[in-house]
Amino acid sequence: MNSIEEQLWNYIDGSCTLAEQQAISGLIAQDEAWRIKYNELLKLNEEFSTMDLDEPSMAFTYNVMETIRTENAMKPLKATINKRIIWGIAAFFIVTIAALVIFALSTINWSVPAGNTSFDLNIKMPEQLDSNHVKSFFSGGVVKGFLFFDLVMGLFLLDAYLRRKQSAKQH
Repeated sequence: MNSIEEQLWNYIDGSCTLAEQQAISGLIAQDEAWRIKYNELLKLNEEFSTMDLDEPSMAFTYNVMETIRTENAMKPLKATINKRIIWGIAAFFIVTIAALVIFALSTINWSVPAGNTSFDLNIKMPEQLDSNHVKSFFSGGVVKGFLFFDLVMGLFLLDAYLRRKQSAKQH
């Protein structure tokens, strides 16, 4: 069972059940020790309610937030990049390029006809690829759009490089 103080604090705070409230109010009315303790805790509760809570200054809060921000900014970017992802992407491209090279080399006719002094490679293209169909993908508009996009991206990267170089000189 709770001690007298705990029961009285619950009674003062109003956090006990109705049956407990009735029992404690009866004990306060009948028992002198409960009444004295109740009056002491009631005075203490009144003093607590009149006290002002100490709050840290605005400068303290600002300093704490600045410290947290600078700690996060000091982490190098290298720590946030997962090396396994980089290696996975590199492996994907290496396997893809290797597969394309093996496919290209396997479709070449390596035999040289007898009596032929010049080396002529006959590349057998799969019958599914119609040369006219492939040429339509590389029409003038598509190529010009691709080259324009590459030019804009190249200028953007050159500008970023020059700005970084200029800001490094200023510091």
